[in-house]
Amino acid sequence: MKKFDMLVKLYELPQFQTENATLQANGITIRRPMGNDKDKVIDFIKTNFSTVWANECEVSFYNTPFSCFAAVKNNEEIIGFACYDASGRNFFGPIGVKEDYRGYGLGKELLLRSVYAIREQGYAYCIIGMVAEKNIAFYQKTVGAIEIPDSYPGAYKDTIGIESWE
Repeated sequence: MKKFDMLVKLYELPQFQTENATLQANGITIRRPMGNDKDKVIDFIKTNFSTVWANECEVSFYNTPFSCFAAVKNNEEIIGFACYDASGRNFFGPIGVKEDYRGYGLGKELLLRSVYAIREQGYAYCIIGMVAEKNIAFYQKTVGAIEIPDSYPGAYKDTIGIESWE
């Protein structure tokens, strides 16, 4: 599977509303988790995605403010997450939405909240790391991301066991 990094022009982000009526009507909120939520978020990621992503997300809890957002249903169940400044400064990802909740626009909301947060730190661009081919259209459509040629494995080249990520 082809993978590469993508570049986002943060000065050309689409407008978005911080209060999404569809999400609210379904009891879904998106927020930065608190420190005492860390284990719940990490367990959610390990259970629904991978230990690699959980490790990256854990790094986001050591940033101030936490560089992570969680989608929560009825203030009880974590159903999605997104991180930035986890793999490296000015990097977005990983992101994931529980399969049962895809189609609500959660991925878009999590991505936009994250890239706006990166922009607020003063960056003009951000990097979306190791994008799988199946996700290209999502990033292009949502934030106008473009492929960075010859960028695999890029910043991840010295990752122990990267071959197992394929």
